[in-house]
Amino acid sequence: MAMVVDQTVAELELSGYSTTTTTTTTIEDEHGCNWNDWSPMVDWDAISGSHDDFHDLIESMMDDNVALLHHDHHHHDAAAINSDTVVEGAETSSSDDSKGLRLVHLLMAAAEALTAANKSRDLARVILVRLKELVSPTNGSNMERLAARFTEALLGSLEGSAGGMHSKHMLTSSTDDYHRTDAVAAFQLLQDMSPYIKFGHFTANQAILEAVARDRRVHIVDYDIMEGIQWASLMQALVSRKDGPPAPHLRITAVKRGGGSGRRSSIGTVQETGRRLAAFAASIGQPFSFHQCRLDLEHEAFRPSALKLVRGEALLFNCMLHLPHFNHRAPESVASFLNGAKVMNPRIVTLVEEEVGPTGDRGFVNRFMDLLHHYSALYDSLEAGFPMQGRARALVERLFLSQRISGSLAGLYRSRVEEDSCSWGEWLAMEGFRPLSVSFANHCQAKLLLGLFNDGYRVEELGNNRLVLGWKSRRLLSASIWTNSDSDL
Repeated sequence: MAMVVDQTVAELELSGYSTTTTTTTTIEDEHGCNWNDWSPMVDWDAISGSHDDFHDLIESMMDDNVALLHHDHHHHDAAAINSDTVVEGAETSSSDDSKGLRLVHLLMAAAEALTAANKSRDLARVILVRLKELVSPTNGSNMERLAARFTEALLGSLEGSAGGMHSKHMLTSSTDDYHRTDAVAAFQLLQDMSPYIKFGHFTANQAILEAVARDRRVHIVDYDIMEGIQWASLMQALVSRKDGPPAPHLRITAVKRGGGSGRRSSIGTVQETGRRLAAFAASIGQPFSFHQCRLDLEHEAFRPSALKLVRGEALLFNCMLHLPHFNHRAPESVASFLNGAKVMNPRIVTLVEEEVGPTGDRGFVNRFMDLLHHYSALYDSLEAGFPMQGRARALVERLFLSQRISGSLAGLYRSRVEEDSCSWGEWLAMEGFRPLSVSFANHCQAKLLLGLFNDGYRVEELGNNRLVLGWKSRRLLSASIWTNSDSDL
């Protein structure tokens, strides 16, 4: 457990926040409950069939049952569909089930009305206006709040420019628009409420530690460094090693966007992140230096020639794509960074990404349902993490998850006109990268971390090089380890 505790303490010290969350250390594989039998908020199997023809759903919106739904919204009781009733195994009423199903049906109808096929902006507006009357992003069950966030995102696309969701930066705004203190507090709350952040950081860090166990100089190239909390954890682990050589000199190059206030990192600037990391490194005796490498301003492309290399350094690339407060990054920008890894031939590439659902050509409706299911699981897990602290959860939902939902919807619509989607791990494999096996120690560390949180979390290993964080029956995100096929590892 020492590695987990050391890294957690390092993250808290860097952020300047402390946690009072009560945790448990139960890490048994069997919890006496088959979490895979539970679905986060609604019976997804009941609505997983084909819904290409959604006109009947529009008609149902106008009938008396929808009026009843509106009434129920103002007279919400404790039996509503939410994570508490699911976790406790309580039965939900048929009216509650109907409420959740109708919200999902209406969201699907509105989303499909905005697609290229059967496109009708007027129809979409009617549905979304009605949905906005039925739900609130701050009140009601998980499903109601989630439906409100999806409604906001779809309305944003409807009321935006003619380009709609196909615009490169559609629907996402920098967290700089929010007060810095709120953003930092929300980020720390998210770390307290779930392993969503730490799981990716710790898994990547452990792979890095194992790859540079005997090196004197280490150079990490980090895509969109944000607050840099991951590297405080790594520094703490480097200086805490009881065997092997002293802590190596650590150099981090932050790959950042070009100028412009709208392209700044979400919490402070990259320069501020560098200063905080340098101060933290000095406080624990970790040799450290920090550099920046700007992406091409026009295309946000990574140019390997802009990277400063030093002979004798172990080079590693790190790519975190799951953090909920990221600004939207065009797929071309991510691809250019990973292509740069192929050119520079680093020792390893660590990649963390969301697990939204199966990839490939599955049709718009199925992929939209995957997004709903993914975020319902995330909402449910946060509810279980802070069941009695609605304000804390609401802050995380407002500052982070609403932006993430908007970005995910933007990507879903773009893929209809660009190309079939695939995960970045699949993309790396197609580009010739070779998977590196996850060590036993790394797998054990992930289980120890999950033991600090609600029993609904689980970890599984896929393809030998990928650890997946799941909530009940749903996969949330994965961390994978890769190397260039030309590497000597």
